[in-house]
Amino acid sequence: MANSAHILIVDDDPLNRVVLENTLADEYSISLCASGEEALTFLESNTVDLIISDIRMPGMSGYDLLEKLKEKQNTYSIPFIIISASNSYNDEAKGLEMGAMDYITKPFSPVIVKARVKNHLAIKQKNDLLEKLAAIDGLTEIPNRRLLDETLTSYWQACSKSYEPLSLFLVDIDYFKEFNDTYGYAAGDECLIKVAQALNESSRKHDGFVARYDGVRFAALQKGRNKDQIALFAKHMHDVIDDLTIPHKSSPICAHVSISIGIVHIDKDFSGSEQGVLKLADDALVKSHMQQERVTILSR
Repeated sequence: MANSAHILIVDDDPLNRVVLENTLADEYSISLCASGEEALTFLESNTVDLIISDIRMPGMSGYDLLEKLKEKQNTYSIPFIIISASNSYNDEAKGLEMGAMDYITKPFSPVIVKARVKNHLAIKQKNDLLEKLAAIDGLTEIPNRRLLDETLTSYWQACSKSYEPLSLFLVDIDYFKEFNDTYGYAAGDECLIKVAQALNESSRKHDGFVARYDGVRFAALQKGRNKDQIALFAKHMHDVIDDLTIPHKSSPICAHVSISIGIVHIDKDFSGSEQGVLKLADDALVKSHMQQERVTILSR
């Protein structure tokens, strides 16, 4: 992480900000804020890997800032180091109990600050890797159901506030049981990997998200698309799978592996819940299978 790490320094004293910046700028990217309020505004549109903050500042204190950060999912896990002129054990204990990773007293040693920052960034890097691995499907190496649920919740909240359309796709490989029976489970796994990677690459090109939903089904999300656009994207998904030309002689509908897609397109009606929309997408997929349609779209 070292050279690419981004550190935010929050201190109302200009001299303290300069000293900390000079201490760390040779190894890290540094941003400066003069207050807790300014830091919160900065973090709305910027990501950082670590925060160093004074605790005694006019207006919002460092404790208040730490509390606000722990309330939000996107800032909860940012390592927070308190740097303060107070050497009170009570102040230190309060900061650590609130979730600060470390407490450094002023005047500080630049060597100690650099060492502690390096250690906390190394811990964060390991935690980020573990978090990433926990969100990746072991077979296909695309996002798993856990990350799908988290992303759907995030998209749902954002779109419901901005009244931006949201589309959820459920994708099923046609006659996959027959594929396994004919070619074997090893070939089935290879098929799943190829389909997953093709869908993932396609989704990324269209600013979307795709994940493995369950055994042989995948889910994709698109924001801000109208009904015509999602129909075109569904066609594109069909095309990329058709282009794989994976033989499937046991399929009664196609000589190669094909997919069916059920879609729920939400224009402005965000009543209900995200999980309810997953159920609707499942209904659309079932309808697609029953009517032998390549795509079924339900709108609300």
